[in-house]
Amino acid sequence: MGVKSKAAAAILVLLLFLGSLWLQGGLDYHWDSCLKGYNQVNTLHQLYNSSGVDGAEGPQLLECPGQTFQVSLLLSHLLAAPAYTSDVLLQPYLSSWDELVRFMEALGPMVGLISKEIESKTSIIRQLALLAEGNPEAELGPDIHSINSVNVEPGTKNNKEASQHTGGYHSVRSMIWVELNQGLVDFHHQTDSGCRTLLRLHRALLWLKLFLEKLAETPVAGRLRSPSELCREAYKSTLANHHSWFVRRAAELAFIAMPERGFFFKLVCVQSQEELSTALNRVVQAIGEVYDRTQKALEENGMLDLP
Repeated sequence: MGVKSKAAAAILVLLLFLGSLWLQGGLDYHWDSCLKGYNQVNTLHQLYNSSGVDGAEGPQLLECPGQTFQVSLLLSHLLAAPAYTSDVLLQPYLSSWDELVRFMEALGPMVGLISKEIESKTSIIRQLALLAEGNPEAELGPDIHSINSVNVEPGTKNNKEASQHTGGYHSVRSMIWVELNQGLVDFHHQTDSGCRTLLRLHRALLWLKLFLEKLAETPVAGRLRSPSELCREAYKSTLANHHSWFVRRAAELAFIAMPERGFFFKLVCVQSQEELSTALNRVVQAIGEVYDRTQKALEENGMLDLP
């Protein structure tokens, strides 16, 4: 085996290892332990668009024919997630992750490896919801009640009231309250609780938020930095803080395979950096609202450092 072949094999091994360690820096979850339990329904996009949550600010984002990832669908899910005064609905939150997984997979097999661990995390929460309710109909799939509850403030001011309102795994705060009261959250040892799983997704969401925010930046001194450079920079200020030295080095290899900027124009169905900035800034703003609400809920319950 030549030098180049050995180097390629070594990189592949590192990236496969990275895919399993990406979110928490340790192999703490076996992918076959939970069912995925969720199928995307095509009519959901139409429901979100007809509700008026999309297109409220600026031109409506276009569907991209023939593409798996749809930025308009991602924005619809994100805008549907905030509820009550400071809560986040889990169904559209997890649906947002479904679309973000498609985004990562579209960037190629090297980056797509990372999405496998994220899919396992969303599956854990969905399976916990199924087990809690005791029937398949309780699965966190599309439902019109979740969609219509966007930005509604029915007076549910705390976790307990939110959980009683619609079920334990209906929202972030209801899940936190239920798992704390059932003793499912361990502050000293690793578990597969919904709260610990949410924290890992939460950290990864900040990474993607910063990456998209940087990708939307206008040129500096007439030069647009490469997506690879921007993704690496976003990673160093977020997920890298929770990863071992080995995982951080492996991440560097994954970012080398990041497509050039022109690919993102096609992925978001735009023709220029200006149009890309407009589209991504809307997505970033929506992610920020979801992230801030989740951050507050986790912080209030001392869950930002769950092992």
